[in-house]
Amino acid sequence: MFRWAVICLIISLIAGGLGLTNISAFAKKLSIILFGLFFLGFLALLGFAYLVAGAVSSSELLPAMVAVSV
Repeated sequence: MFRWAVICLIISLIAGGLGLTNISAFAKKLSIILFGLFFLGFLALLGFAYLVAGAVSSSELLPAMVAVSV
C-alpha cells in the first residue's frame, strides 16, 4: 500500500509539473488516503506487537518452554 501511495505521489508531482491540475489533485488525494491507510495499519501492527510482547513476558509458560527446547 505504501508503494502505491508513493507511485500516486510521483504521478501527482509529474502531472502538476505538466500543468494537469485536475489529475494532480486527484492523485494527491489518492496518495494521502493510501498513506493514511498504510499508517493506520502500521499503528495497529505496532499495538498488536506491544500486546503480544507484554503477554509473552508475563507468561508463566515461558520457563517451561525454554526448558523443553534445551
